[in-house]
This record gives sequence, structure tokens and C-alpha cells, in this order.
Amino acid sequence: MSQMSKLTIRNDPCALDLLSLGALVHRLDPGAVPFRKARSFDVHVSGGEYNVAANLADCFGLKSGIATAMVNYGIGELVQNRVREAGVTPFYKWFQHDGVRGPNIATVYSDLGFGVRPPVVFYNRANEAGALLKPGDFDWPAIFDSGVRWFHSGGIFAALSETTSELIVEAMQAAKSAGAVTSFDLNYRPKLWAAAGGPGRAKEVLSRIVNHVEALIGNEEDLQKGLGIAGPDLAARSNLDPDTFFLMIDRVSEQHPNIKLVATTLREVHSTNRHEWAAVLWVDGMRFVSPTCHLDVFDRIGGGDGFSAGLIYGLLTGRPPEEALRLGWAHGALITTYPGDVSMARLEEVEAFAKGGSARVLR
Repeated sequence: MSQMSKLTIRNDPCALDLLSLGALVHRLDPGAVPFRKARSFDVHVSGGEYNVAANLADCFGLKSGIATAMVNYGIGELVQNRVREAGVTPFYKWFQHDGVRGPNIATVYSDLGFGVRPPVVFYNRANEAGALLKPGDFDWPAIFDSGVRWFHSGGIFAALSETTSELIVEAMQAAKSAGAVTSFDLNYRPKLWAAAGGPGRAKEVLSRIVNHVEALIGNEEDLQKGLGIAGPDLAARSNLDPDTFFLMIDRVSEQHPNIKLVATTLREVHSTNRHEWAAVLWVDGMRFVSPTCHLDVFDRIGGGDGFSAGLIYGLLTGRPPEEALRLGWAHGALITTYPGDVSMARLEEVEAFAKGGSARVLR
């Protein structure tokens, strides 16, 4: 390969193994019942960036944190309790709720779907506290001075407002100066970007952020729609074919030579509850592909964040890249078998599945 520098992860004592920046949300889940017929629902605390931190703390036992907005009302207290239960260290920018209009912790609505009926996701992010976050809201030097090995954010948070994307850039620059690996999950969400200026603005915003990133998470659709990377017709080929994804990575590294790692999950959806699942990793010019497994899916929300967490855990703990990829692949698969967005797995279960475990009864 050429003269590209390698991904370097610090191993000195640090207060945090990973710090995420993003918005916390509460997801209302009526199960398999569509919302128009729902009479009850479960509440999950989530956030594309937060999920990675929560998974690393709860399942993998690492020290993680979340920089985010918090609101002083009942929903905020519910969210704080879940963050505390997950073992994630919070860095909150506080907002006062006016009792009527907010600011609010955003609401995500998502049923599970079933069989031929896909899940349906929609949002109420009106007057969202997370969207009000801006540069200057966090004391990055103080946070990073205590030691942070890995910093992570994502495209969902970037889409919330003009100021959130600027805050990501500010944080990425501080993280890089402090010696942390910088990672970003493109997480392209058409509904969010449609409300935030459309596809053109998405490419402009995400490309600027990715200029500050070393590790990039994103599938072919994310790369095409989020970064404008030329690729194949997504409808014309199998979603499990890694070759075209690796070809796209060459184009990513040409446009963004700072990128040292790209990873994604590969998913072929046969029905809402029956998927084929694999993952690929490109790091320091080397290519790795996971096995492919058949998934019986209970709740698909959070699988990609589970993959990111397992992969990052493997890399932070010095595992070889192929093993780190398998840990991400295994953990993402397991998350689809639980309700909610955050892991309920134990590290031993992830390790066993990564090594080729089965679904036999554990007696």
C-alpha cells in the first residue's frame, strides 16, 4: 500500500475509553401493533451516538461518556435514570422546560412490523433541546485533559440543526488535538435531511465533518447519499456482496485521505423478521469480511450501533482487526434479538457467537 499513516489508539491511562456526542431521545414502541391502533407502548432511551457509548459500558465493561443536551422535566429524569443504569458518564448541557412548549427530549415512534409489514419510524423533534446545542456549550479541553481514547459522533446529530454540525467539528478538532481516535457514523436518514435542507446540504455538511474523521462507519447508501461517493445501483445487486463496497472505499480514501478505517454491516432483508447479516472492515489498507449468518429478528433498531460498539471494543482492547470485526458482527446480530436500542447481551455471549456459537439451549 502507499504512504498512508495507520490508525493509532492510545494505551495510556484515560478517564474514558470512548466519548460520544449526540442527542438523547425516547423511543415509543407499541410492539407489532401499528401506532394508529396502539393502546400501550414501551419506552426505550436511545440515540445513534449514545447507543455506542451505552453498549460499550453495559455489555463490554469499558468506561464511556455522552456529551448531550438534558432538560429539567419528567422525561429528562427518565432519560437520566437510563443513562445512569447503563453506566455511561454524562456531560450535560442543561435546558429549562417552560412547562408547555419545551425545549424537549425528542420522541421517536417506531413499531416493530412483522413479516411482510416493515417497521415504520417517524419523529417529533420539534423544539428539541439536542438541536439547540452549539459550539462553546462544552468545555472540551477540560473533558479531554482527563484522557479520552476514542471520540464518536454521527450523521443523525449532524442533521438536527446548523449548530450541531458545527459543534461536531469543534469536538472533532479538540479530540484530535488530545490524541483520541475520531469516528463518525454517517447514519444517513432521508426524513431528517429532508427537513434540514435536503440531500445537497447533507453532502456539504457531512463531507466537511468527515475531513476531521479517522474511522468512518457507513453502508453503500450512506456513502452515496451522505458523501456523494459514486457506487453501484443499490437495487441491481445483492446487499451481501462486499466487493463493490471495497471499490467505493478507494473513492472515499481519494476524497478523504485522512480516513484510516471504514466499516459497515451488510444486510439482505427477506422479511421484517428474517435477514441475512454480515459485515466488512477496511483498516490501514487491509480488507476483512465477516461470516454471513441468518438472523431471526425481533427488533432491528440499534443493530448498526451494536456493530460499531463491538468493533470499537475489539480495537480498543488490542484485538486483531478480523477478530474486532467479528465482535462487532456478533454483537450487532445479538442486539436484533432484544427489544429496544441498547444491548442486553453479556460479553461472554458476544465472544461465543463471534467464535461460531449456536442457539442451542445453555444448560
